[in-house]
Amino acid sequence: MKKTVIKTAAVLMAVITLLGCAVIGAGAISFPNEVKFKSKNVLMVNMDTWQTVFEKDADQRCYPASTTKIMTFIVAYEHVDDIDNTRVEIKKSIIDKLKNTGSSMAHLDEHIGGKMNVRDLLYSMMVPSGNDAALTLADYIGGGDVNKFVKMMNDKAEELGCKDTHFENPDGLHDENHYTTARDMYIITRHALTLPDFETISNATEWLCEGEENPVVTTNYMIDKNRGGEYYYMYAKGIKTGTTDQAGRCLVTSATADKHSYLLILMGAPYKEGEYEEYDTFTDAADLFRWALTALELQTVKTATTPICERRVKLAMGKNSVTLVPEKDLNAVVPKDIAEKNIVVETEIEGEDGDEEKPLEAPLSPDKPVGTATVYYKADGSDDLQKLATVNLVPSEQIDRSGILAVLDVTGAIFQSYWFLIVIALIIVIMLIYVIVAKIHRKRMAKRRKVKRYRNF
Repeated sequence: MKKTVIKTAAVLMAVITLLGCAVIGAGAISFPNEVKFKSKNVLMVNMDTWQTVFEKDADQRCYPASTTKIMTFIVAYEHVDDIDNTRVEIKKSIIDKLKNTGSSMAHLDEHIGGKMNVRDLLYSMMVPSGNDAALTLADYIGGGDVNKFVKMMNDKAEELGCKDTHFENPDGLHDENHYTTARDMYIITRHALTLPDFETISNATEWLCEGEENPVVTTNYMIDKNRGGEYYYMYAKGIKTGTTDQAGRCLVTSATADKHSYLLILMGAPYKEGEYEEYDTFTDAADLFRWALTALELQTVKTATTPICERRVKLAMGKNSVTLVPEKDLNAVVPKDIAEKNIVVETEIEGEDGDEEKPLEAPLSPDKPVGTATVYYKADGSDDLQKLATVNLVPSEQIDRSGILAVLDVTGAIFQSYWFLIVIALIIVIMLIYVIVAKIHRKRMAKRRKVKRYRNF
């Protein structure tokens, strides 16, 4: 029963999120900034509108390292009815698979032969990034077959709409065929955030498992005030770190301040064990969050009363033109110092082809769209147009049809129609033929009368 409730809640939250996105209608956009970062692949999204505000190589394939465990969490959570009362055996055979792999561990070896509840395993996987917890969950959910669980991960990625993601394991250990992109990881994380316990678990700095004396501790210094030191960022929340030599430093995190929230995916920051072990993802994230939280804001770019363009009107008595306006206020996250010159609008009106403007036909109503307006952002000194949103265009007023003009228009249309002209042409041809035939007939009859008179003489 609980599993059904959880799934229903997740679906409802996802639908609400998608509807919120549809209301804004905003697209992918990358605002210029002066932030110097070392991560190779970056995607930052405003969580209030789900509008992208910055990206760099977000569709480039990369290794996810332990950020993989976000998908592991999703599959495990969605296949367990009761995470508190479902207990999983800790197998020595599973723990032994991780020997000499350099895995981060949650010390499940201390529980071999015993059982742990799924909630403790989820915390053990997400907080200290325990590969042993991830593998144990995969073995349990897969019915003793980790590969079956990995297939479930790949199926879920496809279901969510990931375009370039493939998993080979549940923990993120390096494999050439284990990859994703920053954009796909965003899609995965966004879904995970709809699950009731995900945010709480992924934002925990420590967790005391049942029967333990010492808690497991987070690997995310951004959210740990006591251990984070210079990397602690007071507005950060969760979500998952990841590190291998091949993947570099990876981080999925979010931040909220002044009622604005951002989700950030960072992949491929420099890392080489024993050579370069700086936490560049933490400094990159803090700098990008500071920029977004101070330089961007949600603004009404175009209101429902903003004149976008004007079009001629036909079949309306005493009304020759109408102003077209957005169907509703268009809100988007934009730079605070944005100017009118940075906003470019292109229109597409029904029935128009190319640059040729055609009149709209009455009746027209403010609740019936007659076209669309695409709103672009144009940065200073750049000719590139970045799409902010597309919004329906509607007439600014009600315009009724004139019955007299409509009849005249239909009559004129009939007189000008192709078939009408053909019919008229045929009638003319028939009349000409009739005249010619009649004339020939008259000549023949006249000739016969002359012949008859001659014979009578």
